[in-house]
Amino acid sequence: MSISAQALDGVYGRSAAGVRARLERDGDGRWLDVAGAETDNDGRISDWCEEKFERGLYRIVFDSDYYFVGLGLTAAYPEVIVTFRMKDETDTYQIQVMLSPYSYSTHFRIA
Repeated sequence: MSISAQALDGVYGRSAAGVRARLERDGDGRWLDVAGAETDNDGRISDWCEEKFERGLYRIVFDSDYYFVGLGLTAAYPEVIVTFRMKDETDTYQIQVMLSPYSYSTHFRIA
């Protein structure tokens, strides 16, 4: 299993470059850090595509506050958390989030 993540900027209609994110896994009721990354110029985190992950419950925590402060804006949601379950070890899980200061939306796809 691998994970592909992308962040989009809903204010300017472009990729959200420089969004800090961390991948966590459920470890008996508490979240354990698995990996950290920052989106590239296309808003993507490609580091996690090369990894192989086990089945289980995961979440990605996008640091929207850091991103919007860098643009001179204030965000109502300082973090956007997307929680998902990985069921099949042969699939790639694609998570996309569109960020704006007062809303967000997510898209999930299994490839």
